[in-house]
Amino acid sequence: MVQQERYQLGAGAAENYERNYVPVMFAPLAERLLDSVELRPGDRVLDVACGTGIVARCAARRLDGDGRVAGLDLNVRMLDVARSVSASEGLAIEWYEDNALALPFADGSFDVVLCQQALQFFADRPAALREMHRTLAIDGLLAVSVSRSIEFRPEVAALAEALERHIGPEAAVARLSVVALGSAGELEQLVTAAGFRMVEVRSVAITHRHASVEEYLRLIESSSPSTFSVERLDEPTRRAMMVELNAALQPYVVDHALVLPMAIHLATARK
Repeated sequence: MVQQERYQLGAGAAENYERNYVPVMFAPLAERLLDSVELRPGDRVLDVACGTGIVARCAARRLDGDGRVAGLDLNVRMLDVARSVSASEGLAIEWYEDNALALPFADGSFDVVLCQQALQFFADRPAALREMHRTLAIDGLLAVSVSRSIEFRPEVAALAEALERHIGPEAAVARLSVVALGSAGELEQLVTAAGFRMVEVRSVAITHRHASVEEYLRLIESSSPSTFSVERLDEPTRRAMMVELNAALQPYVVDHALVLPMAIHLATARK
């Protein structure tokens, strides 16, 4: 969810995102996010910048029909997939196409507001957090996760360096946006400044596994906005880039597979 105002996926990318990213990365993180808030029967839950809706779906399963779950995103194709998958699972979730910087809900509409791996991409993070605060009921819970800084994401560092060298700085900047809010102190300050209390930031880590560096790149290209394309490079440039990436990520090859760490900051707070 790269700068949310502009982020629109191409045809098929939302389906690829759900098929490839969600099981290995975002489903495990969603469970960690929900563990931090301990949903109660009857809770009203909002998933901000929901993508294909994995956080909302996990929340709906936990509530098992006793509560309200809503998901909001600007991306139409993401929401199409979210509706389709939730319907196939028999989950009652409300889906909204709208902006996180101006949530279309009355004050105090929700008991829990969640936002997974999106805040770092917002053009106005303070405004988004103020909106989350506004829509929470008194004593309501917030849980937000963002990626930790680049030293904890070796594949981001390696790919950004290779992209800058072989494609250009814009491609590198787009990849580095993933870690744009990697400071725990900055995250805590942002949440506190939005009016939240009892703010706590902790680190969480998982790993995600891919068949190879090449397979990981194909996943990124098929599931993200078109900021770069290794496949469209001329063969000598593509070959040089892949040699560099394979060398940089060799320490993360385990039993002939690429096993990457994914470290996040998870912030929780109350209104």
